[in-house]
Amino acid sequence: MVGARGSRSGPASRSLYSLRLEVKGSRKKDGMAFLKKVFGLQASFPGWISVLLALVPFVAIFGLYFWGAQVRHLENPQDKIMPTVSQLVDGFKRSAFEEDRNGDLRLWKDTYVSLKRFFSGVLIGSAVGICLGLIMGVFPLCESLFFPFIAAFAKIPPLALLPILFILFGVEETSKIILIFLGISPAIALAVYLAAKEIPSQMIIKGYTLGASTLEIVFKIIFRLILPKSLDAVRLNLGAAWVYLIAAEGIAAESGLGYRIFVVRRYLAMDIIIPYVIWIGILGFLIDMSIRLIIKWKYPWVNK
Repeated sequence: MVGARGSRSGPASRSLYSLRLEVKGSRKKDGMAFLKKVFGLQASFPGWISVLLALVPFVAIFGLYFWGAQVRHLENPQDKIMPTVSQLVDGFKRSAFEEDRNGDLRLWKDTYVSLKRFFSGVLIGSAVGICLGLIMGVFPLCESLFFPFIAAFAKIPPLALLPILFILFGVEETSKIILIFLGISPAIALAVYLAAKEIPSQMIIKGYTLGASTLEIVFKIIFRLILPKSLDAVRLNLGAAWVYLIAAEGIAAESGLGYRIFVVRRYLAMDIIIPYVIWIGILGFLIDMSIRLIIKWKYPWVNK
């Protein structure tokens, strides 16, 4: 009886054990599949999850700041280093909607002046950089003539040239625009040069075979193919352009976003400085997004 009972319970227990192993194995496989789906190289998310993930760093940074500001003001209500939310809002209102002693709305005047300098320098630097990169990447003569100089000049910190520019051109608008131009044009030229070098030679041969002239090949084939990457190069250099502009305005200017930040820092007016910094970030983000939307609209085949 005992032997018979044991013989019946043996297979049953083994089948139950194997079933448990199968369940654990399937759970492990499901867990690994989930990890690959979330953290894998080909992970993809719904749009709303991407938005939530993008908001996490912003929420964390602002949350930590507001918590720190609250703690500091509980210890010292007169603290100026970390203004509270109400103080930041009040500082923004005073800058944006209250006239100063000259009758100007400081934030909007500074924004207009800085954007005029910014776009002037970026447009000139982008035009020269794209043209230089194009001819260097297409014509071997221009490559031998310009590439070594551009590659060497790109290693010079543009801010080191600022005193020289002030001496040569004065402290007016010209020196600030030239600083932005000198700061971004070499990087854009090198990026466009590399993009032009990536164009297959077969396309150039086919163009000649179909009767296209050299200029038609350069501007109707090569230039159109590298234009999306050229715009990307401009977009990636916008941050550097802002750095050069703010530095130049902080040293010598009578108006502008950088000028205002450097003036009010003498009084530890963080309720003005922080809104200005956030405003500069918003402007930069909007300009960057505008270029990205233009690329996506005009060249939908890019990155596909």
